[in-house]
Amino acid sequence: MFFCFRDQVAFITGGGSGIGLRIAEIFMRHGCDAVIASRNLDKLKEAAVKLSAVSGRRCLPLRIDVRQPESIIAAVDETLKEFGRLDILINNAAGNFLCPASALSFNAFKTVLEIDTMGTFNTSKVVYEKWLK
Repeated sequence: MFFCFRDQVAFITGGGSGIGLRIAEIFMRHGCDAVIASRNLDKLKEAAVKLSAVSGRRCLPLRIDVRQPESIIAAVDETLKEFGRLDILINNAAGNFLCPASALSFNAFKTVLEIDTMGTFNTSKVVYEKWLK
């Protein structure tokens, strides 16, 4: 197997399920260690065990809310403490409601925007400030 990400560390928001989980798996199968981060720690812990089992790499599950910069700061600090580096950021956290736009409340739409846009900015800024800068 080609290990193009050998010994790198990826931080993946929304990494406990769906597309984020598969991104983590692919990176880990190619030699990367991963942090998977989202709001549901139980789901993350279960996913981390499975990811490590299939890849032989380390996977750190961390609870964050991308709308809360303090939780991102704590997670990035824990990542750097555990791995000593952070090479790749995947902003995958997303809010969505499976309904027609006409059925979406104003508050639900605001929540989607906060997670998808502000969350991406918040996480990118923290990772940049804490490590990439």
